[in-house]
Amino acid sequence: MNWFKTKGPFYLLTLFAFWVMIFSIFGVIYDKEWMNLILALYAIIIVLSIFLIFLKSIETHESTDIISEFEKSLKGGLYHFKCPTCTGIFAIKKSRKNNKKYIKMTCPDCGAIGIIPPVPAQSEETIPEKKSLKANFKCNVCGEGITVWAEGTDLYKGVQVYSCPYCGEKESMKKI
Repeated sequence: MNWFKTKGPFYLLTLFAFWVMIFSIFGVIYDKEWMNLILALYAIIIVLSIFLIFLKSIETHESTDIISEFEKSLKGGLYHFKCPTCTGIFAIKKSRKNNKKYIKMTCPDCGAIGIIPPVPAQSEETIPEKKSLKANFKCNVCGEGITVWAEGTDLYKGVQVYSCPYCGEKESMKKI
């Protein structure tokens, strides 16, 4: 089922549409009587396209309903954020300074999924002295690097960054 959430079905549908187009051209050139079959295949392509787009839009809305926004706390030269679920504070250091896109990630304290907007809400918090181990991520598309760590607690084992803050590509950030 995880494959279905990727772009794989769209690629298969595009390949199917390409072959239907080739058969259409072949039928016209060689005067084949395939008109009804070709029209039925195009109708199937249109219905499948609408169905896939509908499923993709439902998936996007479901995932954004459970995501809460991390609040930014301004202290020092790093970007510190506060999780609304566990109220834990964590820090992010990016290789480029301009955060042009939303960042979807797990909280380094509790593992709750949240987003960091390009211009996050600001709050003032006291930052704990204890720092956890760092987790480094790098985008496979644009090369943006992010370092994440928890403040005052240990780093959540399954910390994950789901989207790049620079290019916005989803599932491109890999732990290094």
